[in-house]
Amino acid sequence: MPAPGQVVVDVKSCGVCFPDLLMSQGLYQMRAPLPYTPGTEVAGVVRTAPDDSGYRPGDRVLVTSFLGGFAEQVVAVPEMLFPIPEGISFDEGAAMGINFQTALFALKMRAQTAPGEVVAVLGAAGGIGVASILVAKAMGAKVIAVVHRTGAEEMLRELGADEVVQLTDGWKDRVLEVSDGGVDVLIDPVGGEVFDDALRTVAPDGRFVVIGFAAGGIPTVKLNRVLFRNISIVGAAWGEYIRKHPQVPALLHDELVEMIEAGMRPPVNVTYSLAELPQALTDLAEGRVRGKAVVKIAD
Repeated sequence: MPAPGQVVVDVKSCGVCFPDLLMSQGLYQMRAPLPYTPGTEVAGVVRTAPDDSGYRPGDRVLVTSFLGGFAEQVVAVPEMLFPIPEGISFDEGAAMGINFQTALFALKMRAQTAPGEVVAVLGAAGGIGVASILVAKAMGAKVIAVVHRTGAEEMLRELGADEVVQLTDGWKDRVLEVSDGGVDVLIDPVGGEVFDDALRTVAPDGRFVVIGFAAGGIPTVKLNRVLFRNISIVGAAWGEYIRKHPQVPALLHDELVEMIEAGMRPPVNVTYSLAELPQALTDLAEGRVRGKAVVKIAD
C-alpha cells in the first residue's frame, strides 16, 4: 500500500544501468538492506495519485528511484516523477534515465561545455558513453568516441561521434591528432590504467570529468600535470549531488526534453524480459551490452 502522498506507477520498462549491477554485488556506495528489488530507471503509467500531486491515472511518467524498478509496480513521491516526452516510447523513456541525467550533469554543470568545444568520451560504447555522445552533440560539441570494444564504430558514428578512436596502442596520440592538440572536455566513466594517458589528451584550460570506475581501478593523480598544464579535474557523482540538491533532476529533465524535441532520441540497443534480468546484469558485467539495455516489464 502506498504511504500518504505517494504515487503508484505501473512499470512498463526499466533501464539496466551500472548502479544496478554494483548494488547487486554489494559494491555501490548506497547499500540497501536485504532483501530488496533493484531497478533505477523506470518508465510507466500512473495508477493512483493524490489529488494535489500534479499527476493523474493514465499519465506516462519516468520515476527517478534507486530501488524497486524491476517490478510490476513502484511507489514514489511526486517529486521523483517526470512526464515522458511526447513521441518517446516506454523503452526509450527508461533509456533516458540516470545515464542521460548524468551525462548532462557532467557536461553542463560540472564541465561547463560550450558549443564548438571538443569532447572526448571514454567507454563510448557503454550506457554513459552513448548518452554523453548524444548530449554533447546536442550541446554543439565535436565528439571523439574512445572505445575498447571492437565492432562498435558504426554504432558510435550513427549516434553522432565525429571521430572514433580504438583503445589500443597509440590511442592517446590519435586523440591528440584528431583534436588538433588536445580536447577541451574528457568524460571518464572508466578509470583504471588508461587514466594517465587520458589526462595527457586534455588541452590547457581543459576539464577532465570523473564519472566512475567501470574498469575497477581507482587511479591516482600526478598533480604536477594538472598544475603546469592548467587543467581541471572535476567529479560528477550525480547520485550524491542530487541528495543535497533534489531540485536538479527536474531542471536536467526539462533540458533533456528540449533536446529530444530538437531531434535527440535515447537509443535502446537490447531488450530483455523481466525473467531475463539476471542475464541482463551478467551481460552488463561482462561487457556484452553495447549502448543501452532495457527490461520490458509490460506492454
